[in-house]
Amino acid sequence: MTDIVWRPGDRKPRPSLLKGDVYRPDILQIIEKTINELSPALRELSQDILDHPELKFEERHAHDVYTAFVEKQGFVVQRHYLLETAWVATYSHGQGGPVLGVNSEMDALPGIGHACGHNLIGIAGVAIACAAKAAMEKLGIDGKVILLGTPGEEGGYGKVKLWEKGAYKEMDVCLMCHPAPGPPHSVSLSSCLAVVRLQVDFVGHTAHAGLSPWEGQNALDAAVLAYTSIGLLRQQTKPTHRIHGIFQGKDWAPNIIPDNSTMYWYVRAPTTKEALETAERVKACFQAAAVATGCKVTIAKGSVGNELVQNPVLGAELADVVCKNYGTVDYEWGISSASTDFGNISYPIPTVPNGGNHTPAFTEAAGTIEAHEACLDISKALAAVGMRVLTDNTFLSNVKSAFGTAKMARGD
Repeated sequence: MTDIVWRPGDRKPRPSLLKGDVYRPDILQIIEKTINELSPALRELSQDILDHPELKFEERHAHDVYTAFVEKQGFVVQRHYLLETAWVATYSHGQGGPVLGVNSEMDALPGIGHACGHNLIGIAGVAIACAAKAAMEKLGIDGKVILLGTPGEEGGYGKVKLWEKGAYKEMDVCLMCHPAPGPPHSVSLSSCLAVVRLQVDFVGHTAHAGLSPWEGQNALDAAVLAYTSIGLLRQQTKPTHRIHGIFQGKDWAPNIIPDNSTMYWYVRAPTTKEALETAERVKACFQAAAVATGCKVTIAKGSVGNELVQNPVLGAELADVVCKNYGTVDYEWGISSASTDFGNISYPIPTVPNGGNHTPAFTEAAGTIEAHEACLDISKALAAVGMRVLTDNTFLSNVKSAFGTAKMARGD
């Protein structure tokens, strides 16, 4: 979902839409009716989450209100599912059939709340699942819907933890959306960047900064030198790559040579392979700074976030629904220069997500009625894609074939 940066009341006309029917207009009619009727309740739910921002793996309020909401909608709910603040809601109809997965994110950012719009991602997942359930009930469609409440996206790799515990093993495909600035009434099918996280610790030796500074090994100098070196390294990295970080220390004082410093760095690139290669060049800056200052350095690599692998069959179906009913599709905006743990999930399972973020202005935008309406539009489109997965075996076979081709191309 895009264009959540509209100003309140700044209503823009929708662009011309493609002509022709989507797959199973009868299903889309039920989807739209269901989501439209739920809109006031979903709006209230979104505002509740927006007003109670919670950091990664602390989403207790979100956990409780989401599970209460979907339980009232007739889902079987398992609270505290595999992780303390994760949850799962399921609905099955008939015997057998494909399994549709959906994600609802919950966590906020330190200091700026829901500046990544997870309140919108959360209600979108709920809307998709509820619409799919209604269509399955009314049209007698066999299959299963699994809605996952996924905590800790902001630096916690919550979906990876859930994957490792088996939360995604039943799903044939998995859907979610992500808000971002972009053209009005536009849905983005961009990818995102892979990311390598690094923690770097320099250890030196204290000394009096005035009396005998020559007796110290300055760990702050090591961090500053590494930071400067990486700034120079950026001149020789591709414009599609990103290197950014911070440093901090413990018990620093102006008259003491610091004996410690810690740095946190993110290295991003369009593919995991490129991110890992660039990370090796960044590590050389840390090692050089340690040699120059006489400090010891420890470099720890955190979890690696994969780039988002869009499934072309799912993406084409989403584009068809959107362009015939809700707006346009682009391949450049979205979250193309950011990263998400959903990228890791897109490696082992077919996915179709949709990508200003991380600013106070985006937090405010995530609460507007325009953002809510855009969120419901993409929810309707994604629900329609999900229902094709459940009702068209040839389509699902093509989705899995495209997924296999992508895996072979990556060498997985």
